[in-house]
Amino acid sequence: MLDKLQIVKQRFDEVSDLIIQPNIMTDQKRYIELNKEYKDLRKLMNKREEYLELTNNLAEAEEILNDGSDPEMVEMAKMQYDEAKDGIPKLEDEIRMMLIPQDPEDVKNAVMELRAGTGGDEASIFAGDLFRMYSKYCESRGWKVDVVDYSEGTNGGFKEIQFAISGEDVYGTMKFEAGVHRVQRVPQTETQGRVHTSAATVMVFPEAEEFDVEINPKDVRIDFFCSSGPGGQSVNTTYSAVRLTHIPTGLVAQCQDQKSQHKNKEKAFKVLRSRIYEMELAKKNAADAEKRGSMVSSGDRSAKIRTYNYSQGRVTDHRIGLTLYDLGNIVNGDIQRIIDELQLAENTQKLKSNTDVI
Repeated sequence: MLDKLQIVKQRFDEVSDLIIQPNIMTDQKRYIELNKEYKDLRKLMNKREEYLELTNNLAEAEEILNDGSDPEMVEMAKMQYDEAKDGIPKLEDEIRMMLIPQDPEDVKNAVMELRAGTGGDEASIFAGDLFRMYSKYCESRGWKVDVVDYSEGTNGGFKEIQFAISGEDVYGTMKFEAGVHRVQRVPQTETQGRVHTSAATVMVFPEAEEFDVEINPKDVRIDFFCSSGPGGQSVNTTYSAVRLTHIPTGLVAQCQDQKSQHKNKEKAFKVLRSRIYEMELAKKNAADAEKRGSMVSSGDRSAKIRTYNYSQGRVTDHRIGLTLYDLGNIVNGDIQRIIDELQLAENTQKLKSNTDVI
């Protein structure tokens, strides 16, 4: 373990020197990459210091115990020995997890899209519930949620809603939410009191920077139209809403959230870049997931990943067989435990397939 941590320290020292070089500071893409690597390596360096302290404590305690001449020192050494002996394996497990190579996409912001699936009006209401759940979760993390486009359901909720999330390690956290979410409950629109199953699809894209995807302006058709929905006097009177069509791929992105045509165009381009980027990323992720046999974050949009059962007050994540009887808190945004379990399952799979990690 110490040999591996020494290699990490050498890289940390190298990166520490690189990020202060003038030529690196002027290269935005390289600087962002190195800055992120520095932060990750800094965490490992902190663990290395803890590890060195514990191994030194263990060696010191063994020396005192072997000597055995001072009973009072022996008593203290026993406590120090037990503490180090218990702490070292736990710390080694933490370090192993941290040594797993991170997906470079994980640090990016994300664009999420929720679409009502089977279930009619109830599916739209459920999509609205999911949006509320994610909004509250993002708020608890200190992340910013910015609605890009939406289409409201007839009886509430959304037929479709698209929103951008900005913060720290957003995509790496939210990518586990991609897939089909099911709800089992008595619909608000149902008079007979029968339990129905409805569904909504969640899509998660890493937000692409301009240097990640270059779009030729000639390849994009731009249409302007009147916004619909709430928004004051400008709605339905000015052509502020923007729809972009990427001709080579057929991908479409639109935004009508802002009163300014320029701001809507800017946000729509951000989404379009992310869609193009995600298309290429999806191919890579599918290949990686097949290689690892992973269903945790394969990004398969048709996979039923989670069920919210209201009558039993439970939420079940089918990928890892996790069932929690805490539906009330979960739909109010308390989804961290589910995400933690999914991240652990993903990292465990990576650990098995990565022979470089001790």
